[in-house]
Amino acid sequence: MRTAFFSHPDCLLHEMGSWHPESPARLQAIEDQVAASGIAGLLERREAPLAGEQALLRVHSAQAVARIREQVRALQESGEAYYPLDGDTMLNANSWQAALRAAGAALAATDAVLAGEVRNAFCSVRPPGHHARPSESMGFCLFGNVAVAARHALDARGLERVAVVDFDVHHGNGTAEAFLDDPRVLMVSFFQHPFYPYTEPENAPNMVNLPVPAFAGGAEVRPLIEKHWLPALHAHRPQMIFISAGFDAHKEDDIGQLGLVEEDFAWITRRIMEVADEHAQGRIVSCLEGGYNLSALGRSVVAHLKALAKLE
Repeated sequence: MRTAFFSHPDCLLHEMGSWHPESPARLQAIEDQVAASGIAGLLERREAPLAGEQALLRVHSAQAVARIREQVRALQESGEAYYPLDGDTMLNANSWQAALRAAGAALAATDAVLAGEVRNAFCSVRPPGHHARPSESMGFCLFGNVAVAARHALDARGLERVAVVDFDVHHGNGTAEAFLDDPRVLMVSFFQHPFYPYTEPENAPNMVNLPVPAFAGGAEVRPLIEKHWLPALHAHRPQMIFISAGFDAHKEDDIGQLGLVEEDFAWITRRIMEVADEHAQGRIVSCLEGGYNLSALGRSVVAHLKALAKLE
């Protein structure tokens, strides 16, 4: 079985202005680096379907979903370019479609991995998701793609335990809020602190979210993963692992101040795969979150994909 690569052209249509770092060029940079690396033919490419609203409602309130849908409809009718959800998150006329594709990729990847059609999957999609709270969108994120997929695995596909691994430079506050005190879900992460979204790590038995200072790199992060993440993951025995794969912790990414490099992301991926191989039949679904230096993003995704596909 191969590693699946889910994406869709609709994910390029959501944009928030030429100045905005969360841009369609991010997905184009990934495509360019995947092609240049020579691994494109070794991945199973699949198109992301549209998520149904019922899947979104397993995580988000009806009001949060309706706000996105109705504001996009208003943009389409008025011809205006953007609607601001917050200071750095905007909608355009294509945002609803793109957001449904992003969540739909995570859902379809979950089903494909559970069906044994592919070994694991990476979703090259946008908008990202891990800041999207159950009650509101924020931080470049509209819907919690990983949270929606994890809840689908539990509530629609009958799994009893899953894990979420988040290695974005920012705290995945939306994912944490969605699963706080849900014993079926273990969330592990590291994130720069203090930093956006300026939330504190959760004091809950199913949360192992580790704040790290600015300028920390692989030498600081890897021991934390070995000491804190891995024992918690093995104790939880997840039947599937979801990754919020943010590559803005790269040392070349100016949006944050952490110092990871491609080999660090590959190392983290391999450690996660070891847990998945032991407890989850290797089942992993990874979804793109951050990463805004286009060259570093593309190179890091390739390193992540090579690890997932066991090409190293």
